Amino acid sequence: MSATTAPVNGRVAHWFAELPAPRPALPGDRDADVCVVGAGMTGLWTAYYLKKADPSLRVMVLEAEFAGFGASGRNGGWASGLIPGARDRLARTCGRDAVLDWQQAMNEAVDEIIAVAAREGIDADIVKGGTLRVARTPAQATRLRHKIEQDHEWGVPESALLTPEESARHIAIDGVTAGAYTPHCARLQPAALVRGLAETVERLGVTIYEKSPVTAIEPGRALTAHGTVSAPVVLRATEGFTASLKGLRRAWLPMNSSMIVTEPLPEEIWKEIGWEGRETLGDTAHGHMYAQRTPDDRIAIGGRGVPYRFGSRTDDSGRVSDRTIGELTQTLQRMLPQTTGVRVDHAWCGVLAVPRDWSATVGLDRATGVGWAGGYVGHGGAPRPGTAARTLTDLVIKRDTRLTRLPWTGHRPGTWEPEPFRWLGVRGLYVAYRLADRHEAGGRTRTSPIATVADLIARRP
Repeated sequence: MSATTAPVNGRVAHWFAELPAPRPALPGDRDADVCVVGAGMTGLWTAYYLKKADPSLRVMVLEAEFAGFGASGRNGGWASGLIPGARDRLARTCGRDAVLDWQQAMNEAVDEIIAVAAREGIDADIVKGGTLRVARTPAQATRLRHKIEQDHEWGVPESALLTPEESARHIAIDGVTAGAYTPHCARLQPAALVRGLAETVERLGVTIYEKSPVTAIEPGRALTAHGTVSAPVVLRATEGFTASLKGLRRAWLPMNSSMIVTEPLPEEIWKEIGWEGRETLGDTAHGHMYAQRTPDDRIAIGGRGVPYRFGSRTDDSGRVSDRTIGELTQTLQRMLPQTTGVRVDHAWCGVLAVPRDWSATVGLDRATGVGWAGGYVGHGGAPRPGTAARTLTDLVIKRDTRLTRLPWTGHRPGTWEPEPFRWLGVRGLYVAYRLADRHEAGGRTRTSPIATVADLIARRP
């Protein structure tokens, strides 16, 4: 093994062995019953559930690049039951029972994704191994204990606090002071899932037009340079690229997240590390990391890197700075010293959507026919988009269901500040988190006040 070879940088993501040839672009003006904007997880799951609910619906999907080009094909491959929002905050406005039901729906959604993939013949290397979270400082351990207490309070009694020894039976992470485990998560290959889902909806009769970026969504139509799609219902499923649409520059902030993946590790290293259950792995640092053991025995690990680009710009190439690659490599080697000297094969980044209150939203304005779903704050995976898609389906066909009564339905999170305040705020936030992690590394048992103040300013849960 050698760490000297420069990794592939960008080219969308490691999850694509080859970049797919795009489907045809929109060939001119068209009409449909439902037009979905965005061929990522949210858009494709929505198309899937709409056609399952009513096969007669003419459903059309418009995509700027190709299915899975955005976060859906670049993420860490977690299908977890995490709620994308603040449970305490939402309970104050929607009630405790509604939040408990939302958590239960998220847990159930993990199994729903697995069932659909099996039923439709989508091979996405899904393994439901749960999630291991680790703490490596006393302050992180305090936060982890608090998180387990919250999970128990909010309907996840299966979450368990682990001793360092119990944690090591899952994965032999160096320097662990405490661990936590929940079964409500599955590892998957995200590009395989989204590409398989695209092929599935096409078999159901959905038309997907790629290389057809939508410039504006208006009541009854979606506008592109190739033509206009007219439809009584237009659903926005653009997640981190939402800011590129007319009038939505400050709606959701496109937050960058970066990843690296190692070369395949030999069996002798895996014997030292463990990770036989294919759990997803995360930590409780403020500048958090997330990781998985890939189907071909690599380690894919991610973190924030450069969190935000001025003016809500997005980088289509997915290139990552050398500094970020170095930081992620160091994080991996500190947690798993067995990987020292292991080559990094690929690095990439993508954007996720962050609403101003860090809580996801799904809804349909019946007066205009315009609907939306997203703002998953990095908890996109598959269960959130899948549940959002089922909710949108119920709203479109006018079914009053358990899903349409969940707290995120109709939620209006407000807008972000104008530039340069947006850029200064986000950059300052992540500088503060880096400082807080260093502060806590000194051995303090409570969360650094630097992070506490940063969370209050950012309105993070």
